[in-house]
Amino acid sequence: MVGAAEEARLRRLESQVENGGGGAWEYLCLVRKLKLRRSDQVLRHGLALLNDPRARSKLGGEEWTLYEQVAIAAMDCQKLDVAKDCIATLSKQFPSSGRVGRLEAMMHEARGAWAEAERAYALLLENNPFDQITQKRRVAMAKAQGNISAAVDYLNKYLEIFMADHDAWRELAEIYVSLQMYKQAAFCYEELILAQPTVPLYHLAYAEVLYTMGGLENLQTAKKYYALTIELTGGKNTRALYGVCLCSAAISQLTKGRNKEEKEGSELQSLAVEALTKDYKKRAPAKVPLLTNMLRNMKLTS
Repeated sequence: MVGAAEEARLRRLESQVENGGGGAWEYLCLVRKLKLRRSDQVLRHGLALLNDPRARSKLGGEEWTLYEQVAIAAMDCQKLDVAKDCIATLSKQFPSSGRVGRLEAMMHEARGAWAEAERAYALLLENNPFDQITQKRRVAMAKAQGNISAAVDYLNKYLEIFMADHDAWRELAEIYVSLQMYKQAAFCYEELILAQPTVPLYHLAYAEVLYTMGGLENLQTAKKYYALTIELTGGKNTRALYGVCLCSAAISQLTKGRNKEEKEGSELQSLAVEALTKDYKKRAPAKVPLLTNMLRNMKLTS
């Protein structure tokens, strides 16, 4: 995630470069550092540097990094001739480089030659099974083709090696949710919560999966994780407040008021209703009657 200071610096540099004020290399370095894909700008300003012998000579060894950056931007923009020239230059300079090999495989992707790209990635992984970027490219390629089962398979194999990659766990969880494979999605969110217990997003997503699965035990657990989300966000997460209300209503239907634990948990329900009402009065007063009517239908308020 880009911080406010870095975002401000990026905008300043972008404006400066676009208006002919110089600083193109600094801008390109910042885009790369922040892992952004400003492809149109990178292609335009990167090519200007590469086509200027004096500017290129000042880059030293960073010249090759710029060729790679421009090649990827050119593929994004479907300027495949430009990408091909950049890759050819890199291949001549680094004839046995796996990094250049990955660019060549990406070029196959950009042309829609999926089988060739798959063979190229498979060969790269034979030589280096721990190449994270190449493994992620296979996932992205499978998704681009709509082959979700292959994407799931590649992600699972990737996570067997790189278990600490939180983004990969989250991506796998979201795919499982899209496939309505909620037990598998719940497992992914459990891994994320164990690794990063203070991230409210994971608690909220886990609660929503459990609520969707249904059943008394899942609903009770979902309610607890909605409550944790509320605690971690200082009571300001509207979805989690709604979640507590929905869980309370569903549990009440299943238990008919006989569950002692739910009677003791009525305070949480009341606090959620109060917080939602207060929030709506502040942000959307015209919708307060709609909220009140909904809560009344759920038998959470009189």
